[in-house]
Amino acid sequence: MTSSVKDSESVMNPAAEPMLCLYGQGVSRGYAIGRVVILGAAALEVAHYRISPDAVKVECERFLGALDAAKKELHDLTEHLPEDAPRELSAILHVHQMLLSDPMLTDETLTLISHRHYNAEWALTTQGQLIGEQFAAMEDEYLRERGADIRQVVERILHALAGTHGSLDFDQAKSSDEPLIVIAHDISPADMIRLRGAKFAGFATDLGGATSHTAIIARSMGVPAVVGLGMARELVRDGDFVIVDGLHGTVLINPPVSAVGEYRNLQREYLAERNELLLLKDVPAVTLDGVKVDLLANIELPDEASLAIANGAEGIGLFRSEFLFMGRSGLPSEEEQFLAYSSVVKTMAGRPVTIRTLDIGADKQIDGEATVATNPALGQRAIRYCLARPELFATQLRAILRASAFGPVRILLPMIAHLHEVYAAKAAISSASAELDARKQSYSSEIQIGAMVEVPAIAIAIEPFAQELDFLSIGTNDLIQYTLAIDRADNEVLDLYDPLHPAVLRLIASTINAGARFGKSVSVCGEMAGDQTMTRMLLGLGLTTFSMHPQQLLDIKREVRQAHTNELRSRVAISLNRGLAINLQDLK
Repeated sequence: MTSSVKDSESVMNPAAEPMLCLYGQGVSRGYAIGRVVILGAAALEVAHYRISPDAVKVECERFLGALDAAKKELHDLTEHLPEDAPRELSAILHVHQMLLSDPMLTDETLTLISHRHYNAEWALTTQGQLIGEQFAAMEDEYLRERGADIRQVVERILHALAGTHGSLDFDQAKSSDEPLIVIAHDISPADMIRLRGAKFAGFATDLGGATSHTAIIARSMGVPAVVGLGMARELVRDGDFVIVDGLHGTVLINPPVSAVGEYRNLQREYLAERNELLLLKDVPAVTLDGVKVDLLANIELPDEASLAIANGAEGIGLFRSEFLFMGRSGLPSEEEQFLAYSSVVKTMAGRPVTIRTLDIGADKQIDGEATVATNPALGQRAIRYCLARPELFATQLRAILRASAFGPVRILLPMIAHLHEVYAAKAAISSASAELDARKQSYSSEIQIGAMVEVPAIAIAIEPFAQELDFLSIGTNDLIQYTLAIDRADNEVLDLYDPLHPAVLRLIASTINAGARFGKSVSVCGEMAGDQTMTRMLLGLGLTTFSMHPQQLLDIKREVRQAHTNELRSRVAISLNRGLAINLQDLK
């Protein structure tokens, strides 16, 4: 990211240095004002040297000792997790514990020590970098961000090897009399726990994206955060006065008193707005002309179901099941999956839960497979991957079906492009049902089956799919990517990633219209659903079911309650029919 310097005197800093403005990605809204504390990381530029053959055994023992120390530290953190800690932390720490036992990291590091005679630090960082690069190459943004877990686990072992714990004095931080802004290259879940009790106002990191752990935890805590700043940790010092603007993705370092005053006013207004929004939690999402809109939540971890309820979600519109399969050396068992799915169903207490089957494959390997597709986005992923591995698919389907005994469950099939994929998936579900019947295990006989509309082919030929399926869910992130041939993770073409492109909107409109004709529910579960600037436009396209991150629900509900659907439909239809770009401001 870039930064700019403005020549304005800072009265907040004794050195009266010019203000520095850094730009990143706001991942948790709000404004934080306070003093910087630097969170250090183990330097991955470790010493590289070869050991003698006689020293291999000692070096392996040194590595294993550090590994045990890291495991113990994580175990202690998990065992003494504060009651007010975000629910996501427990699951994330569990992932880190599994990584510490993953042979891909541990055994291969020992092999580098034994066969190449690398010192422990060199061997560990070499293997960690290799695994991290595999994650970095993944097309899916959420899975790509899991590379941060590898880096954080490696840093934890390096700290144990060096006998250090990072540069931030947590005890001093907790005794601070003013709000603190944590600046870091990255923030691990364990560090978040250690920060509990400090006057923690917000944080900013060099790395990370919208689906990084930093972002997930920030949203669950309601703490303002900006990620992807690039070099923030190198440009600030402990004690600097900073402002974190989580709405616009900016960080102001040593701002002038005038800017501080403006942001304090924004902070007060924002907090008042959030308190006012909470009053909408139990109010129905109905437009001014009486159209009922269903607002559902997207979740990635089972514990996020509680957050969904706290924000008034009417159900789970998308439960991404990938988290159960990633960051581990083996596949999750049927029982493990069943416990995860059923916990969400029980928490939602009668509200519908839509579970998307495993969306993984090609560049996203989970069981030691090394095959990498020429173009990962177009390879054997999602439903293609599952149908090619019937036992893996059957295990997941049995777990989902069993969870339906505790409440309404819907099965969502990702990346459908052909009707034969729908038929094959239905046959697999029937087979899984028969297996449960033979075991005399309970499940609901009324499970709905739907498909993600994220490949242009299904949106263009939507009618037979709408007839065959019980519901449709539009994944706008991939639909835009595939329609416009734009890699949404490639910064060089990011300006061409256009949710408002007429072709994209026509595909969304045709899917919604087909659902209406055949009496099938259609939702949008991509980023567009949680973007309040898009709400009126989607209502104008006829959408009445939105699914988004739980923290976005109340903002969207407010937009819905202030909208007049019939008027919006007329204005949006005119623009689409004429092939004109839709101006969102004109829909206000």
